[in-house]
Amino acid sequence: MTDKKRKVKGEPGSGLDGLSKRFGNLLGLISKMAEEGTEELTRTGEIKGLSGKARGVYGFTVKMGLGGQPSVQQFDNLRETEKGPAVAEVREPIVDVFDEGDFVLVIAELPGVEESHIHIEVREDVLELTAEAKDRQYHKEVLLPSLVDADSMESTFKNGVLEMKLAKR
Repeated sequence: MTDKKRKVKGEPGSGLDGLSKRFGNLLGLISKMAEEGTEELTRTGEIKGLSGKARGVYGFTVKMGLGGQPSVQQFDNLRETEKGPAVAEVREPIVDVFDEGDFVLVIAELPGVEESHIHIEVREDVLELTAEAKDRQYHKEVLLPSLVDADSMESTFKNGVLEMKLAKR
């Protein structure tokens, strides 16, 4: 039986030069996923020592959609600056948005934070998500597929995963 979900932890590195090497050939990975029937693949890694105590994290998730259409979402806290790579204080979380007919479902991964530290603001068709813990901060603005009623929002948070359900206008 084939495992439908795979999670692979990358090896720690010492710079951005090896990122593409650690990720491997993305097209090759997608082909292998299709051959094996794998629905989701996640690769993550860490870069230490960019600027003192700073720790860079990076990764991507590939999900196979209908008809074998891959969807790739990357995440990291690394930014290219004039002085070279730098670790950003704020991370962009992985967020999935689903149009469910009468409502929009938004699922965000926020590991390492508590529910009381999450702030959500909804304006028309934009959802802004902010969360902060001792050692990490998250921020992302998400364009929703339609206008929603902010007052209708129902949310649950468990094991670092936030689910928000918003009725469409």
